Amino acid sequence: MSTIRPTVFIVDDEPAVLKSLARLLHSAGLAVETFPSSQDFLNHHIPNTPGCLVLDVSMPGLNGLELQKTLAAKGSAVPIIFLTGHGDIPMSVQAMKRGAADFLTKPVDDDDLLKAVRAAIEKDRAGRRARADVADIEQRLATLTPREREVLEHVVSGLMNKQIAARLGTVEKTIKVHRSRVMEKMKAQSLVELVHLTEKAGIGGKQSVISHQQSAARI
Repeated sequence: MSTIRPTVFIVDDEPAVLKSLARLLHSAGLAVETFPSSQDFLNHHIPNTPGCLVLDVSMPGLNGLELQKTLAAKGSAVPIIFLTGHGDIPMSVQAMKRGAADFLTKPVDDDDLLKAVRAAIEKDRAGRRARADVADIEQRLATLTPREREVLEHVVSGLMNKQIAARLGTVEKTIKVHRSRVMEKMKAQSLVELVHLTEKAGIGGKQSVISHQQSAARI
């Protein structure tokens, strides 16, 4: 996990707004970077920097919603808090559907903004933890042989050793050996833990957890 201090990035074409928001966030002990336009942000922002984005909706050139779309296309998961002076409901709905963390109207209440920023930073932190967990699990999955991967997928689907052996055209003893290696490589202490790990990587499902909880003693 990154130890870099989270930064609040503010994008607004009004210098007075940039200055006042930066002063408020600085006073709350937060690191801040300001940008007068969406393009300036794209030109100077370092991707994957932890934090959140406070973004004006209506700006000349690339507006806030267009910047949100551009960042999404680049794979950015930075939480975005939108600011608008118009209270445009359809616009806010569109922004929220695209994953905006919050949508506030100008003039922004100081407490509301600080609350939204702290929530967005925590959302970013949680998202980074989750993505790091998935990356770690995927690294473990990459150590499996093709046959071990097959056995894993059958195991997390809830099949018994005997059933897996029949499907793969081998004997139960061989499946037990493969399963043991899978457990070791995946660093799982139980079948239920193995299922939870693979679920995070998009393999298996809740039905598998229930199945293994019911049948682990017999497997």
